[in-house]
Amino acid sequence: MTATTPSTPSTPSTPSNPSTPTDPDESADLKDPTDPSTSKGSTPGPTPGGSTRGTRSTAYAALTRAAFLASVRDRTTVFFTFAFPLVFLAVFGLLFRGQKVDGGLPYINYVAPGVLSWGVGNAALFGPAFALMHWRRDDILRLVWRTPTPLPTVLGSRFAVAVGVGLCQAVLFTAVAVLPVFGLHLAGDWPLALPLLVLGVAAFLALGLVVGSLANTPEAVAAIANFVMVPMAFLSGAFYPADLLPGWIQAFSWVLPLRFLDHGLTDVLAGRDGLGRYALDCAGLIGFTVLFGLIAARVFRWSNRT
Repeated sequence: MTATTPSTPSTPSTPSNPSTPTDPDESADLKDPTDPSTSKGSTPGPTPGGSTRGTRSTAYAALTRAAFLASVRDRTTVFFTFAFPLVFLAVFGLLFRGQKVDGGLPYINYVAPGVLSWGVGNAALFGPAFALMHWRRDDILRLVWRTPTPLPTVLGSRFAVAVGVGLCQAVLFTAVAVLPVFGLHLAGDWPLALPLLVLGVAAFLALGLVVGSLANTPEAVAAIANFVMVPMAFLSGAFYPADLLPGWIQAFSWVLPLRFLDHGLTDVLAGRDGLGRYALDCAGLIGFTVLFGLIAARVFRWSNRT
């Protein structure tokens, strides 16, 4: 259930200002963007005669492509992103095949959304956390700061890739889960799972930014992320019905983002509880995204030197 440390992600390609030093020795002398003596007016603007919107669009496309290539080139990352959740599906799906939980819901309709939620959250957290740590350690963030590319564009490219990966995970996972050997049945409201997945990716990506800002080494990222995700999977009831947990743990589980994603996907795929409960699950994920985003903004560092 733990993820190994992936290889160093590829350096993102961002449109640099002509005055940006490219020599490693020169880049070491870059002024720290967090230095109070740095004035906003010193930040390079868009290329004269060029379009700010066009520059940002080009940067966004280049960064998105770099993030995507970094995600698919590492075989370890690909395995833990796509194959590892299927291993859990096979183990739990075959072990409890034909059994039902309270309310007559087939066990597969409970464990499949839980494992999918955990897999999507795991990928959305680990990828950005490792990337942010590497970019800061290698002073790439300082170089990005010296270009016309704003930080939201960099983060937006990571979010786009994370959403794409999450949706691919969901499609592959569901395609396997509905096979007769597992027997997952989808309710007519299953398209409502798509907004939930996007919101879930946003929440865990924001949490990944917190982890990536705090950790300075790949080992630290893996340790912190696993310390967060492994207990959360069990406390949220992702692998077994939360009703089997003690009452105080059930109550505590609602302060975890995985609980909202798991509960929302379970209800949507099974066609129960209605839109009111669905809206609450979406609101919970939005709240966690805002909370983790504020924390990430507070602990964010442009460089390990600061």
